[in-house]
Order: sequence, then structure tokens, then C-alpha cells
Amino acid sequence: MTKRTAAKYKIDRRMGENIWGRAKSPVNRREYGPGQHGQRRKGKISDFGTQLRAKQKLKGHYGDLTEKQFKRIFSDATRIKGDTGENLIGLLERRLDAVVYRAKFVPTIFAARQFVNHGHVTVNGQRVNIASYRVKEGDVIAVRERSRQLAIVLEATQLVEREVPDYIEADHSKMTATYLRTPTLADVPFAVQMEPNLVVEYYAKN
Repeated sequence: MTKRTAAKYKIDRRMGENIWGRAKSPVNRREYGPGQHGQRRKGKISDFGTQLRAKQKLKGHYGDLTEKQFKRIFSDATRIKGDTGENLIGLLERRLDAVVYRAKFVPTIFAARQFVNHGHVTVNGQRVNIASYRVKEGDVIAVRERSRQLAIVLEATQLVEREVPDYIEADHSKMTATYLRTPTLADVPFAVQMEPNLVVEYYAKN
């Protein structure tokens, strides 16, 4: 098992939820956490624990971003007019790796980051290899022609466990996707409930 795959499943086990809705998630078989103490009876979680868990779950969903990366995105969200929690979701969904994942060009968010980093993606015809690159409304994201027959791409487009959300218009025959608009929390097809309001509370107190 690769480190990337191990990390993906470890996050699911740690959260006790199948946060990507994948059929192979170990949570589908064991709902307790990893390690020798994983089956201990869970006590009542404090407000801080609930807020921390909400942050870790949201951070984990986007490829287990580092705390520094996630906090920088949160900081940007606070400077945008409107609801900070909604702004946070919008900024996370504007990441290029997130768009590549939502467009079903690759099977996982972890694969999306690697796919972008390895130079397989263009934005408006220009190659971009920075996973955190923020796309804008109207941007056209495409898989480079020489990368379209990669097994990982062919596998992803056939996945039935998730659909392309309506804020992205994907054409798998051409391997292109247009980012139509920045979504709200209700628009994003999270497999589990995300609570960005608790993330806002967490950072307000810490």
C-alpha cells in the first residue's frame, strides 16, 4: 500500500466516517479508529473537540492539507465579504486539484494533486502544475492530450460512486471542464456533513 493510499484510508478511520464516499473505505467495515486503542468507548466530545474534528474532517477531505496551508485559506476567507464559512468552502473548491477531482479526471483528491504537480493539466491552454492554483469562473481546465489515455484517467471517468457537480461543466470526450461558478456549501457533493461554521468557531477561539 502506498503512502498516499495509506494516508487516505487513515483519515477515514481517524474520522470514523467515509469522507469521500468511496466503496473501498475501511469505515464500511470497521467504524472504530485505527491503532490498538481504536475500539475504546468514545466519551462525550467537548465543544473544542467538536470544532477540531470539523476542521480536521474538512482539511482531510481536500487531501489532508497542512495546517499552514489550511489556515492561510481560512485567513483569505475572512477577508472576503460575506459568510466566512461559505467563503472557505468556495476557496477550497477553487483549488485546481479540487476542480480536477470534481470533474472526474482522476479517482481521488490525492491523485488530483499528484496529477497537477506532474504537469498533466492546463488552464485556459496554459500548463499549470500548482495544485493550490485558484481557478476563476469561466476558466477551462483540460487534461493534456498526451495524458488522456492514462489508466488513472480512464478509470476515473467511469466511476459511478460520484457525479460531476453542476458548478462544473465537464466534457469527458474532450477531457475538458469549465468552472462555471463558485459553489456554496449546499452545492458541494460532500459524502458526509461538513460544518464550516464550526471551523470558524475553532479559529475564533484558537
